[in-house]
Amino acid sequence: MADAKPPSEQKILKGNAAPGAKAATGAFTPSGVSPSRRSRHKYTVRLWAVRNSRFLEWFYNRFADMFLLLHPLWNAIGYGRVERPVTFVERHVKGFLFDCRMCGQCALSSTGMSCPMNCPKQLRNGPCGGVRANGNCEVEPDMPCVWVQAWKGSQNMTKGDAIMNVQKPVNQSLRETSSWLRVTAEAAARRDAASKEGKA
Repeated sequence: MADAKPPSEQKILKGNAAPGAKAATGAFTPSGVSPSRRSRHKYTVRLWAVRNSRFLEWFYNRFADMFLLLHPLWNAIGYGRVERPVTFVERHVKGFLFDCRMCGQCALSSTGMSCPMNCPKQLRNGPCGGVRANGNCEVEPDMPCVWVQAWKGSQNMTKGDAIMNVQKPVNQSLRETSSWLRVTAEAAARRDAASKEGKA
């Protein structure tokens, strides 16, 4: 017992009391970076995106239309050639706004502008059974559940009922690719197929 420190010098261990106190406030206030590498400023922007989901939905629809208009250009250059620069831009824009994980299968328009890949369990079709009574995450008790935020965001959107659509499992081969280009190519293919059917 000779090595025992006086009570004034002993380190106070808070156990689960500190995260529990944070969770009770409903606020995400980590010191620096949380266990899943989510910094505070990124999470603040993510909450802004959810609150402004209707505006972002409108903006994305205009943006998607513009990208589709540029399909002949992407096609002429080659989708493979423009993949790298477009992915670079997409990673930084969506990384800032949504803390994007570049899964290549963006579901933001169906999830209230709350990225499901930010869920520690990466659940794509709703919350797990461990959501806390205050709506916070089971894994990160000081973080509101991604899917609770998704539901709030979807309620503001024109096509908010898209949150009920079942998402496919993540295709890991599409990771670090541009979902903007993929969606544009698929939309162009559907448009061309519909045009051919109309002429037939």
